[in-house]
Amino acid sequence: MDSDSTCTVFADTPEETKRLAETLATCLHPGDVVVLTGDLGAGKTSFVQGIAQGLGLKDHVTSPTFNILVTYENDVTSLHHFDLYRLEDEEELDDIGYYEVLEDGGVSCVEWAEKFPECLPDDYLHLTFTICPDDTRKISAVSEGDRSDMLLDAWREEL
Repeated sequence: MDSDSTCTVFADTPEETKRLAETLATCLHPGDVVVLTGDLGAGKTSFVQGIAQGLGLKDHVTSPTFNILVTYENDVTSLHHFDLYRLEDEEELDDIGYYEVLEDGGVSCVEWAEKFPECLPDDYLHLTFTICPDDTRKISAVSEGDRSDMLLDAWREEL
C-alpha cells in the first residue's frame, strides 16, 4: 500500500476533505509547512479550512489568490496561507516576505508551490489533490524531510 514516506486518502465530499485536514491539524507543530498542489477546484482551500478549524482558528478561511498571503491567528498559534497562483517570478516571493514567514514559527500552507519548486524549504509535507472520475478527491501525501516523516506517521496513526 503506502511506503513510510507516502500516504493516500480519499474524500467523497468537501466536508470529508475538511475532516481529514482537521485530523492532520492535531499533528502539526509550529514551523511545519504543508505544500498543496493540484488542479483548480481539487480541494486545496477546503483542506486549509479544515486545518484552520483543527488549529482552533475561528476566522473564515478563503483562498488568498489576490492577497497571495493571509495569516490567521489566535492566542495559541498562527496559520499562514499562501496562494502563489498569481506570481510569475520567484523574486516576487521576497516581496511578500515568503521566506521570513515560513521561518516565523507558525504553521504554513502553500498552494501552487509547484511554480517555484526550488524555493521550497528543506522539510515539508507535500499533498497532491486529484479529482477522480467519480468526483471524489484523491489526496496523496509525501513527506520531504525528517520532521515531515514524523508528521506523516502521526497523521497516519490518527486516520
